[in-house]
Amino acid sequence: MANKELKVTLVKSLIGRLKSHQACVRGLGLRRTNHTVTVTDTPENRGMINKVSYMLSVEEI
Repeated sequence: MANKELKVTLVKSLIGRLKSHQACVRGLGLRRTNHTVTVTDTPENRGMINKVSYMLSVEEI
């Protein structure tokens, strides 16, 4: 199984969000709106992405 990667972009602000949702975004390495990071496609990262999917844009690499 090849290590797949995901390109994750924060498209909505963290202001006024639940603390647990802010923690998931920080855990993915995102810092500010329109910031993009590349993360490995693991169940842990997928879980964080699914929890805050309404704030993110995700594409597979």
